[in-house]
Amino acid sequence: MFNRRIILKAGLVGTTAPVILNTISAQAGDKAGLNGPLAGTVFYTSENPGRWAGKEKGHAPTIERTASNIEIVTGHEMRGFEHYIVKHQLLDENFQLVEEKLFDPNKDAPITQHSLKGHSGQLYALSMCNLHDVWITGFKV
Repeated sequence: MFNRRIILKAGLVGTTAPVILNTISAQAGDKAGLNGPLAGTVFYTSENPGRWAGKEKGHAPTIERTASNIEIVTGHEMRGFEHYIVKHQLLDENFQLVEEKLFDPNKDAPITQHSLKGHSGQLYALSMCNLHDVWITGFKV
């Protein structure tokens, strides 16, 4: 059966996502492009934790770099499917997906390894918590 509400919701989601990404991209001139009006509301950073103030240490991804790789670490306890980090994403300077790793909260730790081969400039690490939304850390290579 045709359901107008579902169709309208799907249409709004499909048209809103590009606007959000373009808004973030347009702010690339500020510190890692993450200090605009969406920071602390749609996504969260250590500098803009919004409603999740006090949760930065366990949710904002940290970056550890070697000569040719990075390690994304989220200092978050994995409590089964009750409270856990769902995934890490690595995005390029245009917010295009480079790599993504989904976690099994019953056996994985929120740590991922990524090669820097072919990448330079601004990159973004995302950490998604099932309860506390998406956290972003920008860094330069």
